[in-house]
Amino acid sequence: MKNIGIAIHGGAGTILKSKMTPQKEADFKSSLEDALTEGWNILNSNKSSLDAVERAVEILENNPLFNAGKGSVFTHEGKHEMDASIMDGKTLNAGCVSSVCNIKNPVLLARLIMEKSDFVYLNGKGAEEFAAKHNLVFEKNEYFFDEYRYSQYLN
Repeated sequence: MKNIGIAIHGGAGTILKSKMTPQKEADFKSSLEDALTEGWNILNSNKSSLDAVERAVEILENNPLFNAGKGSVFTHEGKHEMDASIMDGKTLNAGCVSSVCNIKNPVLLARLIMEKSDFVYLNGKGAEEFAAKHNLVFEKNEYFFDEYRYSQYLN
């Protein structure tokens, strides 16, 4: 029997306890539990750790509570530019992407870069072209808009 484990975190930044309502805290915990459970189930079914990591991050990217994907913070110019990376600990192969817009799940692009390109890192428009070539899902700007993140940006 293999010993397996999974750990996740909900992103960078500080959430002050004084600004956290009981409902919001429950929402965060439930969402983190969803990502953790999905990743654990993948590991527990003898699929790869890359599959587990990718899926857990994808779930977080789809949730506006976390500052990745749908919950991305606004840039100084009022846009959403996203980054992601993934690494295979066995082979040390990695894929990284930065400064991409409108890609629903940047982690999927990072894995594609690792597995389907001769590069480790792609940026901006070139990364977006690579994503389109591989039929990744793009979303309109409105998908990434979140009122809470927007108020942070305005402040």
